[in-house]
Amino acid sequence: MAKNLRLKVARAQYELSQQQLADAVNVTRQTISAIERGDYNPTVNLCIDICKVFDLTLNDLFWEE
Repeated sequence: MAKNLRLKVARAQYELSQQQLADAVNVTRQTISAIERGDYNPTVNLCIDICKVFDLTLNDLFWEE
């Protein structure tokens, strides 16, 4: 699984820490870190929740081109 650089970039653009994003979607900071590193494959529901925070689509953040 590839690193999720798009998530990291979106988080930086919104000036959110991993902890702030984790709190917004009700997971641990470690979960966000693991997603960004590519060590964890989030559920579709978690992907949707993360997308809502950034007002982006699943295509924007998670699906391969």
